[in-house]
Amino acid sequence: MTETVTMYRPVGKNELKLIEDSGFTAYPPRLPDQPIFYPVLNEGYARQIAKDWNSRINDDKEGYVTRFAVKKSVADKYQPEVVGAKEHEEIWVPAEELEAFNAAIVGKIEVIVKYAHDELIWEK
Repeated sequence: MTETVTMYRPVGKNELKLIEDSGFTAYPPRLPDQPIFYPVLNEGYARQIAKDWNSRINDDKEGYVTRFAVKKSVADKYQPEVVGAKEHEEIWVPAEELEAFNAAIVGKIEVIVKYAHDELIWEK
C-alpha cells in the first residue's frame, strides 16, 4: 500500500474546469507568470484563500477547495513553506515539475467546498 499525504488546492472556476477536463486526475500547467504550483497543507488555509481571494477577486467570483492525496515519497521532496501565520503552510512545486507531481496523485481530485461572492455555497 502506497503511503500518501492529503493536500488541498484553492482554485477558481477556470482552473476547476481544466481539472475536470483531466478527469479530476491532474492540475493544469502553470501559466507563464506562475513559476510555482502551491498546494496547501491544511483545509482551513485552503478555505481562507478560496473565500478571501478566489470568490472576491477573480472575475468569476467563485472559489473552490480541492482535496487530493499524493504519494508521500514525492511530497517529501518539497520543504513546507510558511507564508504568513503558522497555519499558512504550503509546498512550492516548480512549474516544470508539475507533470511529475500530478503523476504522483493517488485517486481523484475532489471538490470539497464552493464559495461565491465571499459566501459559502456548499461543502462536502
